[in-house]
Amino acid sequence: MSENLSKNPSFEDVAEILSEPLRRYLERMVGNRATADDLLQETLLRIARGLPKFEGRSSVKTWAFTIATRIATDYFRRPDTRAKIVDMDKAPEIPDSETDVERRMVIDEMNSCVREVVDTLPEDYRAALVLHDLQGLTAAATAEACDCSLATAKIRIHRARARLRSALNVECNYYRDEQNVFRCERKCPKEPSDPK
Repeated sequence: MSENLSKNPSFEDVAEILSEPLRRYLERMVGNRATADDLLQETLLRIARGLPKFEGRSSVKTWAFTIATRIATDYFRRPDTRAKIVDMDKAPEIPDSETDVERRMVIDEMNSCVREVVDTLPEDYRAALVLHDLQGLTAAATAEACDCSLATAKIRIHRARARLRSALNVECNYYRDEQNVFRCERKCPKEPSDPK
């Protein structure tokens, strides 16, 4: 998609090609469509102001995600905000069978577990994970978007994945059912022991 952008694209081209991926990224980061739309507008304004000075040292896509990441970071610094990553699957179609309904419920439960755990990641890990694993940026583009070295970006991605795996193992039991479908079940919270 962004391959269609030239080294000196017009703002209209950038907005047309990158608005939707930027909005999805921002919504995953902040967990709210209206807030993501506001942050997207701010991102597009900064892109419009900065585009005449864009030197092409990176791709336009990486540069735009760098701007969006900085705007999201500023948003997270506000004391009244709490960052969330939200699964951006489109609304599912009406299922054709009971099996489809059950499969959708399993996927939704697993997505819920993942969203809750990702929400607890530090902001820099969350941004690296979303940019790399959900938005499909390379490690180098992720590093640039997060304003860190390539080595730091790789470490953040690795540590975010490790924390995600570890937390999910604490929160959930994973197994394969009789149809060999991967399933997730929440572990019951521990009951406080009665002092005697």
